Amino acid sequence: MTDLFHRLNLSQKTSLKPVKGISLFANVGISETYLSSQNIFIVAANELLPERAKFYQHLHQHSQMICGDITNEKIFRQLVAKFHSEKCSFLIATPPCQGMSIAGKMNKDDPRNKLIINVIDFIKETEPENIIIENVANILNFAITYQEKPIKIVDFIKEQLVPLKYFINYAVLDASDYDTPQYRKRAIFLISKHKMWQFPAKKPKITVFDAIGDLPSLESGQDSGIKYHVAKNHNQQHILWMQHTPTGKTALDNEVFFPQKNNRKIKGFATTYKRIKWHEPAPTITMCNGAISSQNNVHPGRQINENQYSDARVLSILELLRLTGLPDDWNIPNWASDNLIRQVLGESFPPKFCLNLITTMPRK
Repeated sequence: MTDLFHRLNLSQKTSLKPVKGISLFANVGISETYLSSQNIFIVAANELLPERAKFYQHLHQHSQMICGDITNEKIFRQLVAKFHSEKCSFLIATPPCQGMSIAGKMNKDDPRNKLIINVIDFIKETEPENIIIENVANILNFAITYQEKPIKIVDFIKEQLVPLKYFINYAVLDASDYDTPQYRKRAIFLISKHKMWQFPAKKPKITVFDAIGDLPSLESGQDSGIKYHVAKNHNQQHILWMQHTPTGKTALDNEVFFPQKNNRKIKGFATTYKRIKWHEPAPTITMCNGAISSQNNVHPGRQINENQYSDARVLSILELLRLTGLPDDWNIPNWASDNLIRQVLGESFPPKFCLNLITTMPRK
């Protein structure tokens, strides 16, 4: 099980020429976890939120974190100057996507939708040889207003970068096809000065069982003694409902122990109060992964008797790490709260997904 999950030999030495790069909207740098195995080194990164910037710097001590708003001219100029002074040739950009996400409010006026303009401005000033832009799948259908005219984001990127002799390849890809035991569809733009950057071949799926099936069962509030494998404390009603919910099912379908309020059955989406499945990749991990009542967050469970199942809880931090493609010994800072860790994992660009894309990157 462990050999299958860690089937990438990330310690393998490479003869590839070293490449320096910059990361925009870096979160805590999860996507960058394995890039050094391909001789790619992020020398500077930008993140708006100070707590995440501090987390990033803890993980990536050899990279300079430039914390602040990229729409601020001073911050933007610092990043451009760093790119030139370090002779960088690579860029990874993962601008916030809440305004375009079908999981959000789908607000066409959300100012975060226009952060792609800052990414393109940065590219036009620095002209990296290779660029990855990652965002929600819906970015391919979304439009912004640019120079007082509406334009689809895809067309905007082409309009701005094709004149600079960039080759642009884009598609919606799923992290589960690239060594990640999690369904996570994302729009990926692979942009290169050299030639068309091809998407890598798909890999066999890794299931939830492959990734976390060796970990011991836990009930609400229990600590396994294994680092990060600790169960959150849950409401007793939630525990009761989930104890009687089979693997892959929602408690909303239970005949007796179903979610209720004031003795009335709660109405909700079929993805809420739901256990994930053992023999598929996990559903997309969201920022609300610590709530039983949110989307697809409950452990698959193991049948105890005819009517009851174990692990009536959300996934532990260790389980989330594995389902994201991170190592068990990921260097989480001691000061990071459970909620912060869960949030950054829920917004991550899975690192082995990113690594697979890098393996086909054109180089001189």
